[in-house]
Amino acid sequence: MRKPTVLAAALTAAAALTLSACSSGAGTEGKDEPFASTDATAPPAKRVLDQPFTKPDLVLTDTHGDKFDLRKETKGRLTLLYFGYTNCPDACPLTVSNLGLAYKDLPKADQDKMRVVFVTTDPERDTPKELGKWLRSAGDADFIGLSGDFGSVQAAARSVGVGMEPATKDAKGKVSATHGKTVLAFSPKDDKGHVLYHGQEATAADYTKDLPKLIKGRTP
Repeated sequence: MRKPTVLAAALTAAAALTLSACSSGAGTEGKDEPFASTDATAPPAKRVLDQPFTKPDLVLTDTHGDKFDLRKETKGRLTLLYFGYTNCPDACPLTVSNLGLAYKDLPKADQDKMRVVFVTTDPERDTPKELGKWLRSAGDADFIGLSGDFGSVQAAARSVGVGMEPATKDAKGKVSATHGKTVLAFSPKDDKGHVLYHGQEATAADYTKDLPKLIKGRTP
């Protein structure tokens, strides 16, 4: 079986997922690596992947200052994974807010069957304390915030097709960070990513509709 990235490279023209990255600086853009979809009629808010990808092997620090093993701690639960940063002016707060609204609509029993994980792409400014405070405000207190070495985070993101670059500072001290805006959904049945959501195109209503199915390991 070919690896997802190999298959995707062969079908770039048909399935490229080019997303502008959010930035606190001027007009920079980022790209998510392409993945192929078997469903040509799928709504633009999401894509169902023809080759599921493996959950990143990441051990980072959560908002309580404890080590968090992504694979171990989310095994057997629907996991929604997003890479972003708290100073993002547009995509990140909107995406996390939409996830929060959909999450709050779920019964408590269903909430317990899933995890929403936000991994910062700006670890120098996003301390565990600041990350936790922002997630409680932007999304929900149950959301998991993780920070750690940028190189490790970047490698993990790229393994699932999400692009990002280190934060940079211009001559005036303005910080700019770029990252892909994909929300990755990992099934509780096999802990692999079968669905990806397109950042700002996916609404709270999209998540509200899909989460009950995803929690059961079904493809929306």
